[in-house]
Amino acid sequence: MNEVLSQIEKTGIVPVVVLKNAKDAAPLAQSLLEGGLPCAEITFRTEAALESIKTIAEKFPQILLGAGTVLSAEQADRAMDSGAKFIVTPGLNPKVVEHCLKKGYTVCPGIMTPSELEQALSFGLDTVKFFPAENAGGIKMIKAISAPYPRVKFMPTGGINAANVREYLASDKILACGGSWMVKGDLISEGNFSEILRLTKEASLIAKEFRS
Repeated sequence: MNEVLSQIEKTGIVPVVVLKNAKDAAPLAQSLLEGGLPCAEITFRTEAALESIKTIAEKFPQILLGAGTVLSAEQADRAMDSGAKFIVTPGLNPKVVEHCLKKGYTVCPGIMTPSELEQALSFGLDTVKFFPAENAGGIKMIKAISAPYPRVKFMPTGGINAANVREYLASDKILACGGSWMVKGDLISEGNFSEILRLTKEASLIAKEFRS
């Protein structure tokens, strides 16, 4: 496991963020930092993603910043050039994974089946995203799918919230959990960063129950 993945594991919970306006990037990052989760995955679901990554990387270098929903090698390059430290993909696209590994990027591809997991292993990876976590069977599915592959760690994302995240973090199969409950889109668009701070603090305390 490399240093980036080790840092993610120590954090325990990775806020998965959709930013529609790059002006919200700095106050959001400040809330995450003050709340005790110095990590974020900015998803490429909006036009503001790249500028948001640049802003956070420049103003908050202490935040471990990743790019999510990366669908192409070009997006991966743009994200890393803008200051991202890791790449997360929703599925396992061999071209994207190969490109990231060739460039030396930390990449965490999404998988949902044993076949996809074996494909990730064939690239030499030992950490994968499990998506969509809750719809795909949750922690029970992760434990079942991981049984033949004891060295693999998972970063489940999708449907995880404050009520069920402990079920995941209690397992030694989990690197960290991706979640958006503390960075909901409506809270960001309303500028309600005080509530984001409160929810982040709550999430941080949960993570600390399982991560020293």
